[in-house]
Amino acid sequence: MKTGYLNAFEFCFIKKIAVYFFVFSVLWLVPSLSKESPYYYRTIQTVVIDAGHGGKDNGCSGKTTKEKDVALSVALKLGKYITENVPGVKVLYTRKDDTFVELHERASFANRNGGDLFISIHCNSAPETATVHGTETYIMGAEKAGENLEVAFRENSVIALEKNYKDNYDGFNLEDPQSTIIFTLFQSSHIKESEKLARKIDYQFKNRANRNSRGVKPANFLVLYKTNMPSVLIETGFLTNKSEEKYLASDDGQAYIASAIYRAFKEYKADWDDRAKNGEKKTQK
Repeated sequence: MKTGYLNAFEFCFIKKIAVYFFVFSVLWLVPSLSKESPYYYRTIQTVVIDAGHGGKDNGCSGKTTKEKDVALSVALKLGKYITENVPGVKVLYTRKDDTFVELHERASFANRNGGDLFISIHCNSAPETATVHGTETYIMGAEKAGENLEVAFRENSVIALEKNYKDNYDGFNLEDPQSTIIFTLFQSSHIKESEKLARKIDYQFKNRANRNSRGVKPANFLVLYKTNMPSVLIETGFLTNKSEEKYLASDDGQAYIASAIYRAFKEYKADWDDRAKNGEKKTQK
């Protein structure tokens, strides 16, 4: 005879049904939202540049270099290139100095200010200094995301420094496949555009900046899943690699990285704006 309480199996079953219902609801809703979007034919007007980490969060470190410092320098250089060379585009920064900004606030800032693109700048690290080096450009996505968990865990671990982080991220759990499905859906209407930008950045790194590229990859970054726009997270190189740390710490190295991202952005914007002006349906807010 049942006592009125759910056993563990029943609870898990009901939880899964609720999750699947939510997933299918979102899948049904996203296409209808994109069709009614007032930004259906909008050109790129606002770019949000996010310098990773900052303040009490150093990010990863090399022998003498901190990720937060490299990320900020590259972000400011990138913004300057865009401001000086692309009239009509507003550049906003999630931080412009050595300040700690919570991950959810970075995404909220971009959404509140009507960002059309979100570009997050970071540096990478490896367990052993060895020979691992090169750039990686990430987009939000579930496919093969498990292969990139180490990077995602490292970049997401900053939430432990935040107050009420469990409330801020709605129970996000990288080890839970259901979380992966749900939060990938939040970015599903922007993934194709995010990938287009990511591949242009990757091309510039390989063919113009002469960097070793480790490719475009999907992963579950908290800072990306809440942004309501095409978004990329760029790992500009490994600070745990001696020669790459030296490159990333130099003004010339930072300028090369920033200019490569700038050229990719400019090319992407030209393509986006052309499609917008010609009335081609594309992913928008």
